[in-house]
Amino acid sequence: MTEMLAILIEDEQAVRLATTQTLELGGFEVLACASAELADTHIKADYAGIIVTDVRLPGKSGLDVLEKVRSIDAELPVIIITGHGDVSMAVEAMRHGAYDFLEKPFAAERLLDACLRAQEKRRLVMENRKLKLSWLNHATTPDLIGQSPQIEKVRKFIQSIGPTQVDVLINGATGSGKEVVARQLHLASGCKGEFVAINCGALPESVFESEIFGHEAGAFTSAQKRRIGKLEYAQGGTVFLDEIESMPLNLQIKLLRVLQERSLERLGGNQSVALDCRIIAATKTDLLKLSAQGQFREDLYYRLSVITMHLPRLNERREDIPLLLSYFVQRAALRYQKDVPLWSAAQMQQWMQADWQGNVRELRNFADQLVLGVAEFADLPALAGEQKSPITSVNLPEKLDAYEASLIQSALEKSGNNVAAAAELLGIPKKTLYDKIKKYQKSLSSINAVTG
Repeated sequence: MTEMLAILIEDEQAVRLATTQTLELGGFEVLACASAELADTHIKADYAGIIVTDVRLPGKSGLDVLEKVRSIDAELPVIIITGHGDVSMAVEAMRHGAYDFLEKPFAAERLLDACLRAQEKRRLVMENRKLKLSWLNHATTPDLIGQSPQIEKVRKFIQSIGPTQVDVLINGATGSGKEVVARQLHLASGCKGEFVAINCGALPESVFESEIFGHEAGAFTSAQKRRIGKLEYAQGGTVFLDEIESMPLNLQIKLLRVLQERSLERLGGNQSVALDCRIIAATKTDLLKLSAQGQFREDLYYRLSVITMHLPRLNERREDIPLLLSYFVQRAALRYQKDVPLWSAAQMQQWMQADWQGNVRELRNFADQLVLGVAEFADLPALAGEQKSPITSVNLPEKLDAYEASLIQSALEKSGNNVAAAAELLGIPKKTLYDKIKKYQKSLSSINAVTG
């Protein structure tokens, strides 16, 4: 369940107790303070919750609190509570970055709705910051993004098989993330050696053997000095053989011998070199069928496929599309030094139902197009018979609504349209979810929720 936090600053004890009770019934963990000074030490840039403060307080005012919050973290939502006649102060607070304001007396539902929206905004901000940090720290080892059962299965596979050093065969369609998984397996292994990626389909056969196995000086006309091959360079690490089906048959025999004996001989040499690296091969085709057609060695297939992993297509895990797109957009915005684009709930729903033939790679390219502002000119995937619509700018509340609607849709699908179970997944009260379903009924497709 997602944690919801609130710092409440209210000097009137009766109002403070009533407001605390309302927020706690709504699922919040509340830190109630009678003054701004008491709340000071708890307001930090990494605070994952929201601030709710009265304007008129003993000592520092609510506007002082807002100013302090803005100086610490401008994206930390502050909700201002005002008394009758203080509306002008609330308007001033909104101009200075307050998330929302409530005028006393206010209904409990109005307070809770504002706080839930603010908390969702804060959650998105913290999640995006985490994604940015993860990308900056591991730019060459991208994360597995998604919460679908299919991607969770992949994570468990990596956690289980990663540290074992066993060779692995990854089967998956173009763009499904085979190299991402290979890098994750390498990271999970704890090996200190290099991760060496080789695209077997991109190397000309004339240089294939020299590139992979290395050569001695004088092995052929242009071999003026010894060259260490990719396999040898990866000592203590991992070799990733992408598009293994493209490897020439005569070299498949040599690779098979290397895998069996864990040693190799450089081209033109007689000395055996011990090999200490893991082999991860990847293919987009059925290697057994290729074997039956004489295009791939059956014995090499069985040597590579001691452990086999199948990667799902993006269309098999559509609920991950909002998270993936958010991740790729953040990366693209950092790379191109552009603002993060906005989209509507209807657009996100269209993208979740689109036929992404290029899988995650196509979605990543689409994110780049969104950031660069050229998406309206791109050949976007769409459902059969649907008209493709250009990307238009929308405001922040619309983007948050779109994201919230997509999360609700995903939770309802996972729970078999059981509202109680979906509310539990989302970490919100069942009544709140019913209200949101009513709010987003035009965006949510084919909802026939049952109570539970």
